[in-house]
Amino acid sequence: MAFTPSKDHKRREREQKKLDKRIARDDEKAAKLDADRDAAAAAILAAAKQAEEDALARIEADFEAELEAERMTKIAC
Repeated sequence: MAFTPSKDHKRREREQKKLDKRIARDDEKAAKLDADRDAAAAAILAAAKQAEEDALARIEADFEAELEAERMTKIAC
């Protein structure tokens, strides 16, 4: 005689499949949130680095302008 699973066994299998799918969806959501958080952090770091580079470039430009002004003053004298 062939084995036939009971209705209770089939129900447990269906519930387990549903649970597995829900866990997989939750894992995907968590991975997406982590990726979004990492991307946001990288964007913030990039913006901070760019702001620092801009500030350094501005300081260097001001210094070069002062040197040029001193050089012009010495030439004029």
